[in-house]
Amino acid sequence: MQFLNYLKGVWQRLFPLKDIKQALGIKPAITDDMLSSIELWQKCFSGNAPWLNDDVISLRLEQAITREFANITLNEMTASVSNDKLQKIFETATEDLNSELQSGLATGAMVIKPLGGDKVQYISANAFVPIEFDARHRLVKVIFPEFRKIGDNYYTRLEYHNLDTKKGLTITNTAYVSASEGQLGREIPLAAVDEWASLPASVTYPTMLRPAFGYFRTPIKNTIDGSSCGMSAFANAIALIEKTDTQFGRLDWEFESGERAIHIDAAALKNNSTAKLNKRLYRAVDVDLGNEELFKDFSPAIRQGDITDGLNTYLRRLEFSVGLAYGDLSNPETVAKTATEIKSAKDRKYNTVSAIQKQLKYCLDDLVYALAFYNSLTTSGYTFVCDFKDSILTDEQTERTQDIQDLSLGIMKPEEYRAKWYGEDEKTAKKNLPQASEVVD
Repeated sequence: MQFLNYLKGVWQRLFPLKDIKQALGIKPAITDDMLSSIELWQKCFSGNAPWLNDDVISLRLEQAITREFANITLNEMTASVSNDKLQKIFETATEDLNSELQSGLATGAMVIKPLGGDKVQYISANAFVPIEFDARHRLVKVIFPEFRKIGDNYYTRLEYHNLDTKKGLTITNTAYVSASEGQLGREIPLAAVDEWASLPASVTYPTMLRPAFGYFRTPIKNTIDGSSCGMSAFANAIALIEKTDTQFGRLDWEFESGERAIHIDAAALKNNSTAKLNKRLYRAVDVDLGNEELFKDFSPAIRQGDITDGLNTYLRRLEFSVGLAYGDLSNPETVAKTATEIKSAKDRKYNTVSAIQKQLKYCLDDLVYALAFYNSLTTSGYTFVCDFKDSILTDEQTERTQDIQDLSLGIMKPEEYRAKWYGEDEKTAKKNLPQASEVVD
């Protein structure tokens, strides 16, 4: 028997949304346009963007963006549960939070779903079907598809979570089989698949008044279908990422096309059978050189500076578009021109990260509740505390304070301080230093 995984980035192509609506009589809270966007984001994140070819490779900027946001978000986080048993369960369940948060940021959302004990499943937006959100954009109704291939048949299980604030949580399981991978097919008993035989067709938990999972969505306005579905952290920068990858391709080609070469008469190479010439350096040309020299040097000037400047401009614009600070992706030596720009860039990143942290806190709070529920600890009286620091801003203030101290001690020159914090070169900074007042006897 061959198993199919959750097929992240592929499941939406297995069967259309209308099949879910017909099978369960419910309308998904996601459109085909949103599905297509999620698929594009996943491809870009995986290094398979549609604009890539032999001449344009991926700089993996999508991973750089999500990794930077995930690192800053979690490096500043402290989370604890007052119940010791639940604390250990939570710590084990969130061991992979950093890498999985990167996937959630890339696809716009993710679910952390308890499986019992301290086991959880991280499911990014390309592997679940949202049905309904509440006023807080919390996911209260959702379908988790699971797929199997047995022989020539394709089996699908739809696990539907339906949260009602009055009736509690109801989870239903339905199974389907199809001879084609792209169709949901006809409904069959759960027992038709051994792994699903022990699952209940329907079960209700009246006391469960919160989702049985943690749900995270990026704090970015949905401009695709206006729903509560999350947007990728780099959704607004897809065109810029394409231009940046393309610009790097130009730089790569500039180096390759500018390699030094020696053009030599083909006849000379043919007649000199004992010569051991570097094929990369020597290029045979079938032309009549006449009385000119036998060898001709080919060493074109490489326009590295102009192309690199263009690449860095794209990277700076990309940082601004996604909410990063200048220097996170671009060359930090050519970052900010004034102290005001430095502060503005830091503020922009701080605001973005703070919004991500707020959404993550909601997610982890619901996750702890779900873990407590599955481990019979809901009534244990636990409390969950999740805090974040603001080192993005305080680090800059600390650094500037240290530089002022070094300046007063003579360790740093005044022009060095001005060049660093006012974005000037040292020559200009020295010229702009305040002049000492003349003493008149």
